[in-house]
Amino acid sequence: MDIELFNYQLPKNLIAQKPLKYRENAKMLVLDKNTGEISHDCFYNIIKYLKTNDVLVLNDSKVMKCRLFGKKEKTSARIECFILKKISDNKALVLLKPSKRLSAGTKVFLDEADNVFFEVEKKTEEGKAYVLFSKSTSEIISKYGIMPLPPYIKNRDFNESFYQTIYAKNTGSAAAPTAGLHFTKEILKKISKKGIHIAKVRLNIGLDTFRPINEKKIENHIMHNEKFSITSANIKKIELAKKRGGRVIAVGTTTVRVLETLINRFGRLKECKGNTGLFIYPGYDFKIVDIILTNFHLPKSTLIVMISAFAGRERLLNAYNEAIKKKYRFYSLGDCMLIK
Repeated sequence: MDIELFNYQLPKNLIAQKPLKYRENAKMLVLDKNTGEISHDCFYNIIKYLKTNDVLVLNDSKVMKCRLFGKKEKTSARIECFILKKISDNKALVLLKPSKRLSAGTKVFLDEADNVFFEVEKKTEEGKAYVLFSKSTSEIISKYGIMPLPPYIKNRDFNESFYQTIYAKNTGSAAAPTAGLHFTKEILKKISKKGIHIAKVRLNIGLDTFRPINEKKIENHIMHNEKFSITSANIKKIELAKKRGGRVIAVGTTTVRVLETLINRFGRLKECKGNTGLFIYPGYDFKIVDIILTNFHLPKSTLIVMISAFAGRERLLNAYNEAIKKKYRFYSLGDCMLIK
């Protein structure tokens, strides 16, 4: 399929630049994937679309403050360092900007007064490199790291806690699982009281999540790998819900990837820690996910391609056009849609 089939035009003023004062007040477009019928609601009414014995599956990965800024030795040129993955105590795979003038052995100082720096060990591709920090990666992130907001968010004048889900647990993601940003503790309590199970998975989101597909034919795209895990206790919650006739509601595309990876890999849900490179595009047969709660995604991204596979491309793009007409807020800090 041609990647242009997953393109759409979005007015820049609809890209959300800051969170709502109350995260649960986001608009929610509700799409029936079988009929294409569209309705409009607010997220705080999510519970009315859920039934007793359904299971809500959340990704509890926490965003790490993995964006750093430093000065190149000798020239003092400003360098941005985005930590993609910890390799060892003081070694990491990073994305450097600009990277052309950085070669192996080059030092970039994060704090010259305290002699805190990283040294480029080896450059790879597309601005990526392995670097060695003068202190442990955890110490560096704790003292010098800032929240890695997506590049289309130009405003940073808000509390960074709004870019974390309220149930985020273990740090490891380079971006937030944004479909979960709308939940509050009160809404989750109401969901539990209604007899709806809440299960959790973990998938550490990489920076490649936001990158557009560069291949003309989507089938030629190679999906990035992301680390995931799920415990036996959470599997039991999902299996119990299914046994009682409940539906599986995946909160976000990352949760979808974990659940569908397990079924593809083992033929059933199974306690697992590993990596997934599952790329879901139209023609894919969903094996366990019944409903998806998701935000509005970038054109020509792997995320809009996945959601098109679930909802149907034409119905999804029609819903996007309707959201644009209704002036929904798009992308990470924006509104959401429930596809059932």
